[in-house]
Amino acid sequence: MSLYLGIDIGTSGCRSCIIDAGAVVRAAIAVPLPDPRREGPVVEQDPEYWWVALADNLDRLQARLPLDAIEAITVAGTSATLLLCDAEGTPLLPALMYSDARAVAAAQRVATVAPRDCAAHGASASLAKLLWLHAHPAGVKARYALHQADWLLGRLSGRFGISDENNALKLGYDAVNRRWPDWLSRLEVPHALLPAVVPAGQTIGRLDAEWRRRWHFPARTRVVSGTTDSTAGFIATGAGAGEAVTSLGSTLVLKVLSGQPVFSPDDGVYSHRLGDRWLVGGASNSGGAVLRHFFSREEIEHLSALVRPNRPTGLDYYPLLARGERFPVNDPEYAPRLLPRPADDALFFQGLLEGMARIERRGYRRLAQLGAPWPQRVLTIGGGAGNAAWQQIRATQLGLPVTIARHQEACYGAALLALRSS
Repeated sequence: MSLYLGIDIGTSGCRSCIIDAGAVVRAAIAVPLPDPRREGPVVEQDPEYWWVALADNLDRLQARLPLDAIEAITVAGTSATLLLCDAEGTPLLPALMYSDARAVAAAQRVATVAPRDCAAHGASASLAKLLWLHAHPAGVKARYALHQADWLLGRLSGRFGISDENNALKLGYDAVNRRWPDWLSRLEVPHALLPAVVPAGQTIGRLDAEWRRRWHFPARTRVVSGTTDSTAGFIATGAGAGEAVTSLGSTLVLKVLSGQPVFSPDDGVYSHRLGDRWLVGGASNSGGAVLRHFFSREEIEHLSALVRPNRPTGLDYYPLLARGERFPVNDPEYAPRLLPRPADDALFFQGLLEGMARIERRGYRRLAQLGAPWPQRVLTIGGGAGNAAWQQIRATQLGLPVTIARHQEACYGAALLALRSS
């Protein structure tokens, strides 16, 4: 029996999943990660923590299921988490996590040369982080600039300096023409630091002999190029052409599969290449974090049972925790609308759900205006996916079937990527 292994390194933990050739889950493990160091705009972490968590996953998987039938393995990681390492793959500095925003001056340099439709704009993008890291005294010894998934796959295969088209997007990679653009030279980015870029799900080598011996993998086990965690989450749902996925997590993330790419930084929209199609999406600052600000988990569960989806509240909320929105409105000064607040918590809670449903509808409408298809169906993932009342409100607002995705974990999506790899 052939098996396939997917690993997802997230903010809080490392998850792994083994599936068979029929995409049936045979084993799954999750281990926690230490919190990144946070200090103002600084959000960084020692990459060795990722490797320790990955190795712990493999130790636990091996205790549950022999790994001698694993045909391929890949990793999904957080988008725009970047580190510099030497030729042997040793990190030279802590990794700058996806939400690290210290590279403001570097982002301003990028803005002077990068096209407006490039995904590498902003202090949290990989490119600004590369400029910041390379300016550090330790950066002069760097041989490779790698994302989280790139570095872990390098550890597994012994081959560093390779990335995938999804992770490389925020480093300035031109996914449409499949090359590093000429304008990068104007930023004095050493070309030798940039990884070779391949499509997600392509074999990049074999598992290193040391790890084959440790975990009893077969010699034939292939290491496959990875992807970002959000892309792996989309893959996990099984969504097809014209179908969309809404993630109801701390924030509200919309993605729809399109035959053509859409890039509109002014709208907070960009596209990841996924085979011969494109994953077009945007992320709102609204979402579950707003609900948890006002109510405990127990209160949310209680109030959800009191929601009356067929009796709209008439409250015109735009639920945000603070000023600033990314999508479907891209305005750093966009103000929350959370008033008036009725005395009845159930009405207030329902009003918040209705407000987020309107944001979701407005988001898919904006994606369609920019050239993405209007979805035929919306699959839901994330912590809010199981809220039946919210699902009914959303279906009414969208005028579309809204269902919970059977599989939601990014590690399952990574395992599917390994299964379908070439």
